[in-house]
Amino acid sequence: MTPEGRYDDGVLALDGESLVIRGYYFPFGGAKTIRLADVRAVVERPMGRWTGQWRIWGSSDFRHWWNLDVGRPHKTRAFAIDAGSRTRAAVTPDDPDAFGRALEAAGVAVRRVREA
Repeated sequence: MTPEGRYDDGVLALDGESLVIRGYYFPFGGAKTIRLADVRAVVERPMGRWTGQWRIWGSSDFRHWWNLDVGRPHKTRAFAIDAGSRTRAAVTPDDPDAFGRALEAAGVAVRRVREA
């Protein structure tokens, strides 16, 4: 159990004030930091074969950028984070329930979409 507003699975780290996405920038894998105060919206949705599950790193639609996550094909839920730029960060936490709770505890609303 992590303290409220905090989450860390080695790839994503949330400390209550910012979100750090490791392995974000291609090709060297630098980290991206997003201040939670800059987040406009977060949408959680299921993933499938055609909706990001096999996207290991990068983008296929130029609206979402997926950080490096070699375990993504085994995951079923993704979060799209709108922080005001044209491209949204798309992440797949190891524990999506804990990640969503940590975002909400930090004051960020998460909209959940049930179908892919």
